Amino acid sequence: MTHVLAIRSDNDGDVLLSGPALRALRATCDRLTLLCGPRGRHAAELLPCVDEVVQWRADWIDAAPAPVDRQHVEELVRSIAARDVDRAVIFTSFHQSPLPMALLLRMAGVPWIGAISIDYPGTLLDLRHNVSDDVHEVERALDLAVAAGGKLAAEDDARLRVRSQPPGDFAPPFADSYVVVHPGASVPARAWPAGRHAELVDEMVASGRRVVITGSPGERELTGVVAGPPRPGVLDLGGQTTFAELAGIIRAAECIVVGNTGPAHLAAAVGTPVVSLFAPTVPVVRWRPWRVAQELLFMRVPCAGCRARACPVEGHPCMSGVSAGEVAAAVERLVPFTVSADARTPVGALA
Repeated sequence: MTHVLAIRSDNDGDVLLSGPALRALRATCDRLTLLCGPRGRHAAELLPCVDEVVQWRADWIDAAPAPVDRQHVEELVRSIAARDVDRAVIFTSFHQSPLPMALLLRMAGVPWIGAISIDYPGTLLDLRHNVSDDVHEVERALDLAVAAGGKLAAEDDARLRVRSQPPGDFAPPFADSYVVVHPGASVPARAWPAGRHAELVDEMVASGRRVVITGSPGERELTGVVAGPPRPGVLDLGGQTTFAELAGIIRAAECIVVGNTGPAHLAAAVGTPVVSLFAPTVPVVRWRPWRVAQELLFMRVPCAGCRARACPVEGHPCMSGVSAGEVAAAVERLVPFTVSADARTPVGALA
C-alpha cells in the first residue's frame, strides 16, 4: 500500500486551490493524508480525495505565529513517523519555503520528499521542482503533483471540488434566488470598504434582489453594518455558519460578491459565479477564482503587488475606487435579474 502525505500549511482558500493536485496524487496512491494548519482545517475536511486530515501549525507560515516550541515540533515528528509514509509532497506559494517542513519530515523518517524550491535543499528534497511564479496557484500545485508521480484521472477537469452536503442537511435561506455578499477578508488590505458593501446591498434590494450576508464569528459587527436594519429581502448570517454550511449557502446562490479570500475559492469549488473584488496586492494571474464564471473588479494602482496586509496608502485606492454601482452592474452581467415579488422573506436561518 502506497501512503502519500501532502502538506499545505496556510488558509482555507489555499487548501481548496490545492484540490486538483491532491486528486492527482490520490489517483496514483492507496492512501492520501493531508497535513494542514488550523486556518486550513475546515477546507481540508471538505476535500473529497483526502483519507485523513492532520492539523499542525507551521510557525514559519502561519499569519499569527507562536514562538518555536520544541515539544510542538517533536509532536509532529512522532505523528508523521507513526504513519509509515512512503512519499511526501510539500505545497507552497511562491513566497514560502518548503525546507523547514522538509527537515521535520526527514526527522520523521519520510524516505522521499518533493517540493518547489528556489533554495538549495541539500539532502532535504528528492525532488526539487521548478515552476514559473506567474501561473495560477492551482497550476503551480498540479505541476508539482505530476512531477511527483501524480496524474489526474481522465475524466477529471481540474476544477475545484468539495464534498456535497446531503440534501436533508441544508435548507436554502430564501425560497427563491439570492446573491451572497461576503464583506470580510483574511487580510485587511484585500477588503472593500464596509460602507460600499452596505450601499451595494441597498441597491440590490431596491432592485428586487434578495441578499444573504455571510461572515465568520469575528465578523458579526461587520456583517451587521453591511446588512443594515432588519428588512425583507436581506438576511445577515454573519457568524452563524460552519464552513460546510457556507458552502451550501454559496452553492444555492445565483452568485457571490467577495474579495480575494477563501469564500471566493469555495464558490469556484461549488460552481457559483463570482464578482471578485480583487485587491491587486497579489497578482491576479495567481489568485483569481479558478475556472468559474466571474467579473474581476479593482483599480489599477502603481503599488500593485505590494503584498501588504494593511494598506499603507491613504484611502486604500485600489479597492475604494470601485463603486457600489459598478459592482451591482457586474452582478447584473453575470446573473441578469427578473423581479419576483413572491419570495422576499427568509424561509429559514441557520442557528
